[in-house]
Amino acid sequence: MNQVHHIATRLLDLPMEIILDILSHLDVYDLVRARRVCSDIRQAIDSSSELLYSMDLEYFNAIPVPSIPGSDYSIPTLRKSLLQSESAWQKAEYSKRNPIAIPHPPSMHQWSCGVLGFPVESLQQIMFFQPQLADGHSNTINLRQWSCQLDSAAALRLVHYNFYVAEDLVTLVFRAPSGESHAYDVIFRSLSEDKVHREAAFSSVKALDNEVDLELLDPYTLRSSILGDYYGVLFRNVNKANGEVADCLQIWNWKSKDTFQCLEVFDPACKTMNFSFLTNERILVVNARELLLYSLVHAPNALQLTAKFSLPALHSPFEYACISFSPIPSHACAHNQMITLSMDISGGFLTKNPCFTSYVERNTLLKLESTYVSCYGKATEDSPGLPWSSWGPDHTRSFEESSFDPCKHSVIGFRTASLVGNQNSKRPLCIRDFNPHRVVDFKAGNGTKRNQRLVEGSEILPNSSLFLEPLGSGLPYLETTTEERFLSTDMTMEVNRVTLLSFEVMNTIRMPNAGGQSFVEHELLQGFEVLDFE
Repeated sequence: MNQVHHIATRLLDLPMEIILDILSHLDVYDLVRARRVCSDIRQAIDSSSELLYSMDLEYFNAIPVPSIPGSDYSIPTLRKSLLQSESAWQKAEYSKRNPIAIPHPPSMHQWSCGVLGFPVESLQQIMFFQPQLADGHSNTINLRQWSCQLDSAAALRLVHYNFYVAEDLVTLVFRAPSGESHAYDVIFRSLSEDKVHREAAFSSVKALDNEVDLELLDPYTLRSSILGDYYGVLFRNVNKANGEVADCLQIWNWKSKDTFQCLEVFDPACKTMNFSFLTNERILVVNARELLLYSLVHAPNALQLTAKFSLPALHSPFEYACISFSPIPSHACAHNQMITLSMDISGGFLTKNPCFTSYVERNTLLKLESTYVSCYGKATEDSPGLPWSSWGPDHTRSFEESSFDPCKHSVIGFRTASLVGNQNSKRPLCIRDFNPHRVVDFKAGNGTKRNQRLVEGSEILPNSSLFLEPLGSGLPYLETTTEERFLSTDMTMEVNRVTLLSFEVMNTIRMPNAGGQSFVEHELLQGFEVLDFE
């Protein structure tokens, strides 16, 4: 102890600027430990907005905003904004903006970073809408609107699209013209400039250019995912020319001149259902039995299977009908992230397919990769999966929710948001925080407890008897529910905002021109409703 005190004394003999420079090279956890050395070092750390901000970012698993000296984006301002936003989420306090109507009814829509996109067939466009604040002191929303134009011939061949705001990217999948030897053309366009993306190595690439029966392809089974430099498409139930059927996952590095691409073929008996990028190097694939983790770096132009994780087993005759992931935000490459696995179940005498959702940390799956290798060695198609009982109950949290409800599982970092209750009526917004630091502090009596409750341990789910194994209850979380209720068909979540795709039914009495009875015409009006947690 005397030696520690002596080192601290010598350090404190230095000028404060040098002390802070030395401390700035410590990681967040070392800074926390350094604050415990003595009161002088604690005061030095607490006097630095930069050090405190780095500690807050780690504590809240938050995304740093680049600071601009001399502007409103200085470090003290950013730290104050972060703490205010976190307090607002914890208390479920938000400012509500006046709703704004969408000029076209959305169908086949998708979200990315608060931007809504959907095709408008009559205009031969994919339109994009982003609600923006008019100014900091107004409840008015401006609606930024732009489009990706399609020519008439291409519009008829469009079968799938996706977009990724962080890379300014729109991907368009077109059925190849008649007579071509491949099934689809994939185009990489700029989201903001409506032209070929300036970083795309090639304006278009060919998909499924192997031997497939082009006449039997079903475009509605396509699933796609984008993260950073990689774009992938899962083609399900592909009929080969030789009569065999397969599920094919094709991956491109869309920025690479080396045209990195790989094609992984899955046995259709496994019922491959979906996939998602976890990082720039790892891909998660799910079928009716297990999760498969693949690496993009262990083999050139090929996917390398690295681990397999079994799903909870079901009683006969029940089976997984559909499994999907939550979209992975762009910042998940550098920050931990909750992953949602939504599992619809069918079979037996079920009148309505129940849906179970399991949350798991992205970093947990990456760590379990080492556990798998230590247990089973190198993963192969024939190797067993890590049993659900070995990883699921302790590392996941499961919920039973409505099937096909878009207003659930919006995720940013450790925080999730869902509308809970009957989909046909107004519902409260439920905010769940899986941040382990906040859970520990809450249990210790620190921080606000208003409107919040701690949930830990197992909970009885109505249809959990469908499973042969216990579902996950290992992740404690803090839950906050709004008093206000909302009527919405879809939603998305950003760092400080929830955007609802709200709707209102307008009833208009119509009078016939000559005779006859009047009638009521129903019109569905949709728009954005924005909740700012700042």
